[in-house]
Amino acid sequence: MERGEIRWYKFKAPDKQRPVLILTRTSALQFLGEVTIAPITTTVRAIPSEVILDENAGMKTVCAINFDHIQTVSKSKIGSYITRLSVDKMSKIKTALLFALGFDN
Repeated sequence: MERGEIRWYKFKAPDKQRPVLILTRTSALQFLGEVTIAPITTTVRAIPSEVILDENAGMKTVCAINFDHIQTVSKSKIGSYITRLSVDKMSKIKTALLFALGFDN
């Protein structure tokens, strides 16, 4: 597991299994029991706290990483690998994450 990977995660009801982006820095993952993730949804709002993904990013359909709903979850519940995002996409993620946390100015 590494930062920038998209993997499956099963959220508690009433939510469902969905892809998530791993945000925790790779160097820390071996020491932690939890991992910080951002959920991915097919509901695209086109706001600055989202990053849009599509087939070019390894996804089956157009979707968005939602940085307004980041959370820390048990690493043991992270599922199988889907894809890994490019350096360019990770740069966009940094911008959206800083906006979502109010550190963009």
